[in-house]
Amino acid sequence: MEQSEVMERVVKILTPWAKNPDALESVGMDTNILEDLKVNSARLVDVVIAFEDDFDIEIADEDVDTVNTVGDAVRLILSKKG
Repeated sequence: MEQSEVMERVVKILTPWAKNPDALESVGMDTNILEDLKVNSARLVDVVIAFEDDFDIEIADEDVDTVNTVGDAVRLILSKKG
C-alpha cells in the first residue's frame, strides 16, 4: 500500500471530525490532528476505530498515544499493514 493512498484515506476519515476546514484543505504529514485540524480529543477514539475498520488493523492503546500528526497516523497504519 502506497503512503499517498494511506494519506488520502486518513484525511477522508478525519474530515467529519475536523473543525478547521482551512487546515483540512492544506493538510500535510506535519498537520497536527488536535491542534491544527481541531479534532476534539474525545473524538479520537472514534477516529482510531475508523482507522481500524477502514484499514482492517488493530491499534493498541500505547500506539494511539504516539499519534499527534497526520504523518504519525499514516506511518502507524503502514507499519501495521506490513
